[in-house]
Amino acid sequence: MTAIILFVSFFIFLALSVPIGISLGLATMVTLLYSETMSLNFIAQSLVTETDNFPLMAVPFFILAGELMGKGGITNRLFNLANVMVGGFTGGFAMAAIVTCMFFAAISGSGPATVAAIGAIMIPAMVDMGYDKKFATATVAAAGTIGVIIPPSIPMIVYGTSSLTSIGDMFIAGIIPGLFIGGILMLWAYIYSKKKGYKGREEKTTFQDFLKALWNAKWALVIPFIILGGIYGGIFTPTEAAVVAVVVALIVGLLLHRELKIKNLFGVFRDAALTTATILIIVGVAAAFGRLLTIEQIPVQVAVLITDLSTNPIVIILLITVLLLIVGAFMETVAAILIMTPILMPIVTELGMDPVHFGIVMVVNLAIGFITPPVGVNLFVGSGISGIPLLTLAKAILPYLIALIISLLIITFVPQLSLFLVSLMD
Repeated sequence: MTAIILFVSFFIFLALSVPIGISLGLATMVTLLYSETMSLNFIAQSLVTETDNFPLMAVPFFILAGELMGKGGITNRLFNLANVMVGGFTGGFAMAAIVTCMFFAAISGSGPATVAAIGAIMIPAMVDMGYDKKFATATVAAAGTIGVIIPPSIPMIVYGTSSLTSIGDMFIAGIIPGLFIGGILMLWAYIYSKKKGYKGREEKTTFQDFLKALWNAKWALVIPFIILGGIYGGIFTPTEAAVVAVVVALIVGLLLHRELKIKNLFGVFRDAALTTATILIIVGVAAAFGRLLTIEQIPVQVAVLITDLSTNPIVIILLITVLLLIVGAFMETVAAILIMTPILMPIVTELGMDPVHFGIVMVVNLAIGFITPPVGVNLFVGSGISGIPLLTLAKAILPYLIALIISLLIITFVPQLSLFLVSLMD
């Protein structure tokens, strides 16, 4: 009965459009008042203890680094490099938009931030080049999902802290899946552009053009190498790497590109603080929600239910995949990771699934929720930029959604895509 009250109240608050973090906290409060097993101090303690976590300190710093780099003049430089690389192919502008999102993903660690930064430039530019606005918006919104897969990734940090999995291993494991998903999205962009007759850039690209574009984008591209190289070289931890990323972002924006002005820093810090506060509130109340689930033995019951449906490992993994896709469509990514990890980890451990591989599968699953209504935050961001109605954009993005699900299944059942680079580092 306690579990029923917990989940029913949670979904009632969500249906009333209460923000996800507040919904989690209110549902936990209602359940505590009903059960009377613990005082309401339980929620306050979770808010403090769960956020008082050294690895989790990487989250605000990576958010700030992404904001600084986004305002520091790197977006145009990344697009110029991507355009030189793939702009000459059929549908070159669409493919360049996807590649630019992949580059920016290696800086921001956030899907919506990637869509906002790239979409503001790429969607109008693609429309000016003759692309359909719906297709242009759908392309950027879909490619924005890569923002949480290619490291650094905020959801990977949250998964690592909640499952006691190495964040460094999660980062390195996300590289190949992120590139693979980008390639699949580019394939669909090429097929669609071929059908619609969207040409690539007419002027020839020389090797000198590539070197020039690469040189102009060098400071943006060097940050991921500093982060991953420093972590695996034993120079600093992932949290310290996030601080280094902020310092480099400040130097690049203020002194090297000189497009970030001191007078704009307050706005950058304010936006980063608001995003951080939202995430950490969710982390704290989701921890209380998750502990209450554990006390009521919900993870054990769910594990028994799933294993009772089938003993076939493939079927169980497919059931978990469907469950995560549904959860991702209705719940914010960080909250979903914090709630679902303790529920599903015993099941995948029993199946012999590597925790790092499962972490990548979970993040990719939930990333698809960025373009799946009703939450679909990338859809909201894309719709806000282009002015296309949300329902129209949701229909236009369906082919990309299918491409992402195909990519997910391949990543799920070919663990080497996630674990190959990790094995090289061991």
